[in-house]
Amino acid sequence: MSQENYPDSSNTDDEGRCRICGGEPICQGLGVVRYDVPVNDPRFGKLFRCPNNPVEKDLERQDRLRRFSNLDAYADKVFESFNTSLSTLTQPEADSLRMALGVAQNFAAEPEGWLLLEGGYGCGKTHLAAAVGNARLAQGDIVLFLTVPDLLDYLRNTFGPASEIGYDELFDRVRNVPLLILDDLGAENASSWAQEKLFQLLNFRYSRRLPMVVTTNAELDALDPRIRSRLLDQDFVHRVKITAPDYRSAIQNQRDTLLSSLSLYKEKTFENFDTRHYVTPDEHRNLDMALQIAHSYAASPQGWLVFLGPYGCGKTHLAAAIAHFREQQGAQVVFITVPDLLDHLRDAYYPDTPVRFDRRFQMVRSAAFLVLDDLGTENSSAWAREKLFQIMDYRYVARLPTVITTARRLEELDKRIQSRLIDDQCCTTFAITAQGYPLRKKRV
Repeated sequence: MSQENYPDSSNTDDEGRCRICGGEPICQGLGVVRYDVPVNDPRFGKLFRCPNNPVEKDLERQDRLRRFSNLDAYADKVFESFNTSLSTLTQPEADSLRMALGVAQNFAAEPEGWLLLEGGYGCGKTHLAAAVGNARLAQGDIVLFLTVPDLLDYLRNTFGPASEIGYDELFDRVRNVPLLILDDLGAENASSWAQEKLFQLLNFRYSRRLPMVVTTNAELDALDPRIRSRLLDQDFVHRVKITAPDYRSAIQNQRDTLLSSLSLYKEKTFENFDTRHYVTPDEHRNLDMALQIAHSYAASPQGWLVFLGPYGCGKTHLAAAIAHFREQQGAQVVFITVPDLLDHLRDAYYPDTPVRFDRRFQMVRSAAFLVLDDLGTENSSAWAREKLFQIMDYRYVARLPTVITTARRLEELDKRIQSRLIDDQCCTTFAITAQGYPLRKKRV
């Protein structure tokens, strides 16, 4: 290091120690040094932080950066405090958290491209996003953390007469900040103005390859197509889906479990499934086969299992028996008839409901194990068909274990759902041909 171009400084104490770090004054108390290197060296002519005053020891700068970043409220959100082993988690849920943690840590170590964290409320997305921000702050980077609704409010407020900063200046700061963290994309008011501002912001950073972290609990298909296309760029965006449920409210989770009606079928087990009484030989063989398939699926649930058959033939009994078995193995199980499910979703729109629609929808859609009983008996409104398809399509793509019963023929169901049910790489479909139990008894 060369000091010949540095002026004499009063930034040393009487004993000649640097007033900044208290050590040898190799920077003459200025905090920066210039390296004595050849002209072709990339460090030639540039100033660098004094090695005696690394960025992690510069507490004053850390405080300034933290105030600018909006991360004060998230100072405790670090990677070390992110819990991936809660006792209430299923194995797939815990695995999704561990994967998300690893990807976020890698991104924080070398923030290139964008990090997209997807998942339901309270699953840990914001914690990981803030942890990335805190990690980069510790390295002396300039970071800005904003929830998307707040960002849009800030931009709107700049048009008011009392605003201390103009719109152009604020927007320029946000889009050019070295690391931007946008929390809760999709929660904003989807006005044309809001959509345009968000697109301008994301497109600016996308075209200049500026690093960014984005969290969302929205389906990407529901976002502005221009924004979605950038978020789906696999060469630029690190996309992570977290399937864990909300860990913040045990009371709320207990309320959500009331959605499942499995307790009403506690007597429906494999042991008391009757394959012998009041049946013909063909029906006996058919019921025996159904029981074997249910047993095998319960032991190792891969993909979907669909039981077809008339009312009373035993479809619901087997579905409940499978659900009881999985619950005994520690799985989070939701058992519900399709009409009841849609009623619960409609009720979640009311203002006094204890559970928000988005939360209830996510809980069903991402359940570790889902039983949909009586598919095809629901009100076939456009809204009902769309919500049901969204749930089933998500589980189809994610290959989440699902048991479905229906008294309808497959060709009578919604065409989009039908296309998933006939995919033999995902679904095992079995038709129970035995008559319903009440009718079988009458034959005696």
